[in-house]
Amino acid sequence: TPAGLERLDDALCGRDKVVRFLAQAWGAPAGYKAGLTNPAVQQRFGHAAPLRGTLFRAGLLPDGAEVPAAFGTRSVFEADLLVAVGDPTALARAETPDEALKALQAVIPFIELPDLMVSDPSTLSGPMLALVNVGARLGVMGTPRPVPQDDQGWSEALATMTVTITDGTGTVLDSGRGSAILGHPLRAAMWLARDLAASGTPLRRGDLLSLGSFSRLLAPKPGLDITVRYAGLPGDPEVRVRFR
Repeated sequence: TPAGLERLDDALCGRDKVVRFLAQAWGAPAGYKAGLTNPAVQQRFGHAAPLRGTLFRAGLLPDGAEVPAAFGTRSVFEADLLVAVGDPTALARAETPDEALKALQAVIPFIELPDLMVSDPSTLSGPMLALVNVGARLGVMGTPRPVPQDDQGWSEALATMTVTITDGTGTVLDSGRGSAILGHPLRAAMWLARDLAASGTPLRRGDLLSLGSFSRLLAPKPGLDITVRYAGLPGDPEVRVRFR
């Protein structure tokens, strides 16, 4: 409805003010995140379209980092993936995931640690989630995997890989296919590039893009040791975080 669109427009305006406020404490942006790229997460928040948030470099932590379980007001974690932008113009113009892949420098395992910021996340609508910068707060980065220039099956691997979250005992907490994000995770990178270009804030070479959740949003607990594995991506990379 027009009223709904106005509320989203207001939320996006508010988001930009929130991002400027957060930058005072967190410093320069490192890139952007696409939220609500997984149908299950869209259903949870009642908003059937992606939303954009801003990532800050101070919030990106190294592989194996130890993080307080209560790092935010309403802390959650999810299996995600980062990509590093190589050619911003080509990414914004890409029509297929194969074309998008050629515009990237690297793929980086990533556990996102969002803060939903409200005591009862079930009350969050799409516009409200946009207003709080899509919950962007912290994240743990694995070792970057350079994207080969000749593809070598990476595009198909990204769509068909199985992303699994396990705890310290090896128990699987959740898993999802690469295609859980918009049918192909690189479609989230394409969406971000276009959304930013339309807003007058085009991407830059080296920007990091968080593509969304391959899993449910899970609650951290003290002592929980989490590993996310990307089976089927060349080398089956993984990334780990521990909550205290």
